[in-house]
Amino acid sequence: MSAVIELQNIYKTYQMEKVEVNAVAKASFSITEGDFAAISGPSGSGKSTLLNMIGLIDLPTSGKIILNGTDVYGSMELSKNTKVPHKLDSMLTELRRRNLGFIFQTFNLIPVLNVYENVEFPLKIGSSPATETLNAAGRREWIDFLIETVGLTAWKTHKPSELSGGQRQRVAIARALVTKAPIILADEPTANLDSKNGDQILELMKKLNEDLKTTFVFSTHDAKIVGMANHVIKISDGHILSA
Repeated sequence: MSAVIELQNIYKTYQMEKVEVNAVAKASFSITEGDFAAISGPSGSGKSTLLNMIGLIDLPTSGKIILNGTDVYGSMELSKNTKVPHKLDSMLTELRRRNLGFIFQTFNLIPVLNVYENVEFPLKIGSSPATETLNAAGRREWIDFLIETVGLTAWKTHKPSELSGGQRQRVAIARALVTKAPIILADEPTANLDSKNGDQILELMKKLNEDLKTTFVFSTHDAKIVGMANHVIKISDGHILSA
């Protein structure tokens, strides 16, 4: 299997008054297509910063990120003071659209939309290459399939306020998958769930990983996620301990 994510000598440095802080230092590793991968470490270790750089949300201070064969920043000179030029911002948006889906620990659902509409929303703001050929009927069938897959068909017309935490996270998973992104990034996806719902969500994501061959990358300190992962990247104080 080929690498879908490669990090080469990645640094992320912040200026804290007169002190420079290396949130991530000299990070190098790759993630293979179909991995169920966990970036694991304690709070403040740099794992969320690392995930945000993989997700092209945060710019690295230096180093190279290769996403599905694309050298994201190429020969661009990076620094801790870099402001994203409009042309680069557009390119990053397009790379995210083609390659990435996101699951957030706070769900980030739109309160006024029901389950179906929340799942559909990413397609409303711009179809991905994998879904742009779907006609209206095909789009409805795909959304209904995802809602059924996450076990929420009976709740399709309900709004987030009418759902439990576990059900909201299921909506967030279906929404992340709706663009058929090959890579799903999940930041502490079980942090706001009780153990029962957390276990169910993990089993669901593992099943989707196996059935749809979607690559999952987690930022987590949850031992259960780490135990289920086939690839664990351990980080502490911004340094990769093992990958």
